[in-house]
Amino acid sequence: MAATKKAAESTLYHVHPKGFWKKFRDAVVINPEISSGIPLAGIYRWPQPGSRPEKYAAPATKASDPAQNPYWKRDVRRAYPQLSVVTQPDLSSLLIQHSEAQAIPAPSEAKEGDKSDVPTKTQETMDLTGAIAAITSVHKVYDQSKLPPKVPTPFKKWRAELAPDAPHDPNAYFPMLLYK
Repeated sequence: MAATKKAAESTLYHVHPKGFWKKFRDAVVINPEISSGIPLAGIYRWPQPGSRPEKYAAPATKASDPAQNPYWKRDVRRAYPQLSVVTQPDLSSLLIQHSEAQAIPAPSEAKEGDKSDVPTKTQETMDLTGAIAAITSVHKVYDQSKLPPKVPTPFKKWRAELAPDAPHDPNAYFPMLLYK
């Protein structure tokens, strides 16, 4: 028995014209085997998208809800640094707390039953200028040997220096000064 080659039926899942348009198509068409290209509504996309029997269920977590979990929030390549705000009262309390050296006992000295934490003092909030004045009155922060840091610049600061005069007649009036 010879193997027969089976081809897909080109018009099986497509709408066929009827009546006048069938006669018109038969008279005008070049290849009658070509389908119309319009799929049958009852066969194509079954069940239809608007007629699904199951109901919508709320997602279990916020991360599994596509509406509340957009791609830009999950994209780690665009995890830019976030803005951090330190207010003046926060900065003054940090400056005052860290200006005092606090001793912490070594682990061998601490007893197992006791909790030896660093003693914490509740500080009153102080404005930043008052905190800086309080720290600098106790410790001299800068002196001639220990100067404050300079802002780094990519170029050397220009200082005016007199350059040799341009060539001119020594007896002529030449009020120009050259600087380098």
